[in-house]
Amino acid sequence: MAKQVWKPSTMLNPVPAVMVSCADKNGKPNIITLAWAGTINSNPPMVSISIRKERYSHALIKETGQFVINLTTKELAFATDFCGVKSGRDLDKFEAMKLTPEKASIVSAPMIKESPSNLECIVKQVIELGSHDMFIAEVVATNVKEELLDDKGKLDLKKADLICYSHGEYFSLSKPLGFFGYSVTKRKNLKRTDLVRKSRGRKRK
Repeated sequence: MAKQVWKPSTMLNPVPAVMVSCADKNGKPNIITLAWAGTINSNPPMVSISIRKERYSHALIKETGQFVINLTTKELAFATDFCGVKSGRDLDKFEAMKLTPEKASIVSAPMIKESPSNLECIVKQVIELGSHDMFIAEVVATNVKEELLDDKGKLDLKKADLICYSHGEYFSLSKPLGFFGYSVTKRKNLKRTDLVRKSRGRKRK
């Protein structure tokens, strides 16, 4: 089937749906939901978020230079959407969604206690792009709920039931199709999960 050529757009899907918490210089907290967030460096760990200039959180983060990226889950889907369509100028989103502001270990911005993992971030650079400004930040601390760790202390994010955002809709992440490097792993080692065995079976057809 032929493809249509459309005008340039940001049709990069799926993307993470994260709640970014921040605060003004007096400590008043706010939450903004963003899909335009990503990893940009590993050493030091760095991320980026892009925010429209007119958004309330834009001014808060630019003023303080700090924010927290809070991962979102199926249970937090309603709050995730609400915090993306309502403005912190009009109401306290923590109170409205019955979310708990939790003190971070390094930054002054609060974490969201109900989130399974929180990335404390300090802004290193702001790039003006047009409709949005990109905040490039270093992750100075990562917080993870203990119930996501196995008996050996290894993180199992599947337990968190994370969600993502794709073309205007939220999706719960499905079962894994493989693991990093499984495409080049010897066939006998592909018995690590039933899902990988099924994936291998599909390739044989």
